[in-house]
Amino acid sequence: MDLSRLLSDHVVEEYLGSAPTLVWLLVVNATAFLVGIRFYVETMPSVPTFLWPLYGDSPTALALATLSLATLLPALEGRVLDSPINRPLAYLHTLSFVWLVKYGLWTFVALNLHPELYFGFDQQALYDYWFIIGTHLLFVVEAVAIARVGRTTRGALGFALVALLVNDVFDYWFGYHPPLRYAPGVVLPAVTVGLTLLAVGCAGSVFVPLARKTE
Repeated sequence: MDLSRLLSDHVVEEYLGSAPTLVWLLVVNATAFLVGIRFYVETMPSVPTFLWPLYGDSPTALALATLSLATLLPALEGRVLDSPINRPLAYLHTLSFVWLVKYGLWTFVALNLHPELYFGFDQQALYDYWFIIGTHLLFVVEAVAIARVGRTTRGALGFALVALLVNDVFDYWFGYHPPLRYAPGVVLPAVTVGLTLLAVGCAGSVFVPLARKTE
């Protein structure tokens, strides 16, 4: 299935090609970034400052996505689907996509590996389980939107793969994984590496290569 076609040209232009909706999306992303940082803030002092982007997995995904979407602002006078793309932007859009896909799906998996610790219908579970899973699955939708307006290269895909694998080593080899209510064990790290490969594979499938931009 071509994931890029989950969002039609009309939907992409309606939401990313309109100043009010694009700015609204940027504000929502920025707000969600701050909410995500709050999840990590108590444990962040134990992590070297320059490694925070590797530690704050979901906030990093949102930060990259916000940067990607902000690059569309100069293209609002025309079609965002035809917005100019260069190699640095291809790298940015690719990184945004893989981080969004990986950590959108990772959150769903992580919370459901031990549902007895998260699942429920009380007030706390409505946020800690349902709200968090719902918002993180929207990461995947946003990733597809970015793929529709972006491009990639082999270099960008390779860089994204290495960056995510470095993130995995940082999280589980050095013990800086996101705060959880259980020890990661073996299954979660293995699933995380699998999601790295899946996210990069999806990027290679969904994105149009940069060289085909003018075709």
